[in-house]
Amino acid sequence: MSLAIRRATVEDAATLSSLATATFVETFGHLYEREDLQAFLDDAYAVEKQATILAHPDYAVWFLEADGRPVGHCAAGPCGLPHDDVRPGDGEIKRLYVLREFQGGQGSRLMDTAMAWLQQAGPRTLWVGVWSENLGAQRFYQRYGFAQVGTYGFPVGRVVDLEFILRRDRQR
Repeated sequence: MSLAIRRATVEDAATLSSLATATFVETFGHLYEREDLQAFLDDAYAVEKQATILAHPDYAVWFLEADGRPVGHCAAGPCGLPHDDVRPGDGEIKRLYVLREFQGGQGSRLMDTAMAWLQQAGPRTLWVGVWSENLGAQRFYQRYGFAQVGTYGFPVGRVVDLEFILRRDRQR
């Protein structure tokens, strides 16, 4: 099997919507009532919303593809996390998901790609939000130099999850 990373385009909006839905449900679907989960998915991963992101010059999304089939994705862009220290020009890893059967080093490939893109104009502070109970993801981001600097509420339907805000200061 051949695994490759490619940048998604506006024409990939429906594929991104389907993959984002599948990876979120696989990872977190068991945590929510059906109605809450569906409300979140219908909003966050709507095809139109994915098309807007993919068309925006300040955002980028990459697919991890297995023999041409998308099995993971990573999104990056300007930081939108609710933290007082966020400054114009700061970047954010927005999403990073890989289907379970393809995990094992592939998240690092996507992360490396996104980090290189975020740093292409020079060093800048980077941010990521991560669920407070996702210890594996927290360890993953810590390996990249991210440290917890705050919290916020992440709504999934009527549920509001506690999310950690992680920051990686500008690297020289």
